[in-house]
Amino acid sequence: MRAFCARAADYPYVTVDTEFLRERTYYAKLCLVQLAYPGDGEDDSVLIDPLADGLDLSPLYDLFRNQSVVKVFHAARQDLEIFWHEGNVIPAPLFDTQVAAMVCGFGEQVGYETLVRKIARAQVDKSSRFTDWSRRPLSDAQKRYALADVTHLRVVYENLSEQLRNSGRTPWVEEEMDVLRDPATYVTEPDEAWRRLKMRNPGPRFVAIAAELAAFRESHAQTADIPRNRVFKDDALLELASLKPSDPAELGKARLLLREARKGVIADGILSAVARGVAMAKEDLPNPPKPKARDQINGALADLLRVLLKAKAEGEGVASKLIATASDLDDIAAGERDGLWARGWRGEVFGKDALRLCEGTIALACEGSKVRIVPLD
Repeated sequence: MRAFCARAADYPYVTVDTEFLRERTYYAKLCLVQLAYPGDGEDDSVLIDPLADGLDLSPLYDLFRNQSVVKVFHAARQDLEIFWHEGNVIPAPLFDTQVAAMVCGFGEQVGYETLVRKIARAQVDKSSRFTDWSRRPLSDAQKRYALADVTHLRVVYENLSEQLRNSGRTPWVEEEMDVLRDPATYVTEPDEAWRRLKMRNPGPRFVAIAAELAAFRESHAQTADIPRNRVFKDDALLELASLKPSDPAELGKARLLLREARKGVIADGILSAVARGVAMAKEDLPNPPKPKARDQINGALADLLRVLLKAKAEGEGVASKLIATASDLDDIAAGERDGLWARGWRGEVFGKDALRLCEGTIALACEGSKVRIVPLD
């Protein structure tokens, strides 16, 4: 590994992938790292076994910090989360071929196999995709599968990066990489965990109890390194926020709570969390933004925005969801005037005209199979 990473430092880019397990843990268990640099020899790719006794991954992390070598991933988020938690490092410079493919018109969240087939004109053997990557020794089929994830990626990267240079859209992808390079992307703060819960028109007190329960669950799951649903599931959490148990007997009335959570440290944590939520001062109660009522949304305007977005996405050859989501369009039609859709390249491609449409300074017209913008006096 050390020799490979030293050689890779002399190349303009290195492709990277991982294999991991996450079913039984909170943090992903890194089982394999695959690397390749440009070339066609036997020494231009490598498998690194992080489960090997005494293996020091610092040469790999040094390569990740090397600013002269682009680190190329496909759908990088989970891989980057692993390296942030394992080595306190986020590879940079960074290139995500899935994001680049969306910018280059390959559709929404295009898969690796699709890009390999369309760009590299090769097929990926999927037979080892769902194997247990923590078991040793690895089979020859597993090794071939793992290496294919980085060897074909070289062709995909070179093709997409050339398309981006020719279209002048390399800065678009760079803008998207900002989120992936931000360590906050990979950290779930227990006090913020309640925001991922789906609650229907909850009262402030209910939200306060649910927030305390979610914070306890997240903290316990992180400390014990177990999936949050192994502590208790979302439906059980919401049931507990409604029941507000104050002692073990009342806790036992919860129908959706797992048996393991009715005793010991989890039961104590639940009761303490509920007590904190119940005792919270009125002025400290969380006040989450309420979902917009349907009558706040101008339905006709939302439909026009969808037409505009579709026309812009098709005209630019960019996946529409990368520009704006259906929820974004409803927000705009309900009066929202700022968001990711209004900034950077998205603002240039769609946001400015979306605002002009809302202000009534442009109209949309059909011209054959095309939609065009008509300025209004």
